[in-house]
Amino acid sequence: MRIVRPPEFKRTTGGFVATEEALESKGGIGRAWANVRRVLIGRRLATAEEHSERVSKRIGLAIFASDNISSSAYATEETMRVLALAGVGAVAALTLPLTVAIVVVLAIVVLSYVQVIKAYPSGGGSYVVAKENLGVVPGLVAGSALLVDYFLTVSVSVAAGVAAVTSAFPDLHAVRVTFAIALVVLLTIGNLRGIREAGNIFAAPTYLYVLGVFGLIGIGLWRVLAGDVPTAPPPIQPFPPEGMQPLTLLLLLRAFASGSVALTGTEAVANGVQAFKKPEARNAQIVLIVMGSLFALIFLSISFLATSIGIHPDESETETVLSLLARSLVGTSWYFYLVQFSTALILILAANTAFNGFPRLASIMAVDRFMPRQFAQRGDRLAFSTGIVALALVSSFLIVIYDASVTGLIPLYTVGVFIAFTLSQGGMVRKWLRDRSRGWQVGAVINGAGAVATGVVAVVVGISKFQVGAWMVIAILPVLVAMLYAINRHYRSIEDVLLIAATAPVRVQPTVPRVVVPISRIDRASLRALSIARGLGGEVHAVHISYDTEGAAAFKRRWESVVGETIALDTIISPYRALMPPLSNIWTRSTGVVPDGRSSWCSPSSCRGTGGKLCSTTRPRCC
Repeated sequence: MRIVRPPEFKRTTGGFVATEEALESKGGIGRAWANVRRVLIGRRLATAEEHSERVSKRIGLAIFASDNISSSAYATEETMRVLALAGVGAVAALTLPLTVAIVVVLAIVVLSYVQVIKAYPSGGGSYVVAKENLGVVPGLVAGSALLVDYFLTVSVSVAAGVAAVTSAFPDLHAVRVTFAIALVVLLTIGNLRGIREAGNIFAAPTYLYVLGVFGLIGIGLWRVLAGDVPTAPPPIQPFPPEGMQPLTLLLLLRAFASGSVALTGTEAVANGVQAFKKPEARNAQIVLIVMGSLFALIFLSISFLATSIGIHPDESETETVLSLLARSLVGTSWYFYLVQFSTALILILAANTAFNGFPRLASIMAVDRFMPRQFAQRGDRLAFSTGIVALALVSSFLIVIYDASVTGLIPLYTVGVFIAFTLSQGGMVRKWLRDRSRGWQVGAVINGAGAVATGVVAVVVGISKFQVGAWMVIAILPVLVAMLYAINRHYRSIEDVLLIAATAPVRVQPTVPRVVVPISRIDRASLRALSIARGLGGEVHAVHISYDTEGAAAFKRRWESVVGETIALDTIISPYRALMPPLSNIWTRSTGVVPDGRSSWCSPSSCRGTGGKLCSTTRPRCC
């Protein structure tokens, strides 16, 4: 038999290469859908083009650091909102000290992750570090915690971006959920186009926010230091000045935990090292340090200016603290709207960090067979499309459930990421002590400090936010770990059956198949299936299931008049109207064996058209 090369294929050494034309649908609806995909996502990219999808430090900072940098827009506010429960005095006195404490923890985490990138330049972050140094279960806990954190990153970032828009345009507050879902859809489409193109699209808003906020900070510092302190605009719905509860240690810890949301996104750079151009690890480390420095400057400055001017949070969440700060410094001028616009953009695009981190982490876990293998496959644009779509769906669900409320989502946030931080740093300490490579003492000290700091924060966040939502994250982590472990066990059981040892001799021997053809009615599809079954040789059994005795007898007479006795027919009466269980049981009873690799199932529904289709399986089922 000679294979004729179709025009959609190119000849290469030892075979053929399928061109993009070979993937095009021949039907009208299929071609229309392909055109829509091409407009939304772009042309298909070949695997060899993967190197061109890598990003520079400038684009990488916008992609992987947008989550962390954007947290500066609401980290101060989340701290103040908790302190406001104890009165205006607590807000004025404790906001800045808590900000300094959070920045110190951030510095420790950044330095720790610089060590992680150095030790694991292939990426993977907390999941890989914990799995390789602490064991499979700690690795799965770290991975599960990060997966949950990425879901919440998208939800919180988009909700915060919508809050920035509604601060400038309060009339949009009523449609904030619909607005947020539409933004998630746009982010999904942008990321399905590939990481490089998504970076080019989303880089400008990140740098616009940084420049806009630094300009605002410059104006504020100049006026405060010059003694020209502006008047703080009143919030739409202020907290009671005297407070609603006493200032307790638990309230203080809760304020610290709420502000610690600022540390989210630090992990993303370590997960995405291989997305950078060469030298990958060096570029990722530079981006991580720049990211931490930018965030620390903005966070400290906003907290200092807000407390110096006397700004207080809005209990109704209609206007943000950053919006109140901008209004106090520049009024409602064009610069106010520039700051609000850039803030809204970076908060929305901060979700882009999760859209890059989640699919990459999921792909690594899928390669390790802890997640479905579809998460490891790249789409048309070399993006991990399954992970992107899954992230969008779950995040949209959270936005709807929590009515796009940042305050409602924040209690779920951070606890997972600090658990992952702690396991990662603990794993690095174990690695340094085991390997004792060059500089291991310094590395062990840095990562040890990181493990202690993030461990303390994880406990603080878990305790202080337990009753307001953190319990859900803590409760779901064991469930996710069990699910991931079950997926891995499933894949390993299949591998044990199918794997061929590298040294084992392989003999391909002819096997006479047993073919079962389920027949619902006698028509052209059924006859086609019977023809294919007989062509395979071996035993052929036709099986018909009827719901009553009369129907079975009528079908038997019809079979004898059309097909005759060339193929035996077994009829099954199923009074409870079940199809597959009786079919599977009659197969096992009639043959006396459990179906194995010699069993073939020929379904008439899959034999329509010109080619027909056969499916071999380890269990009798329709294919």
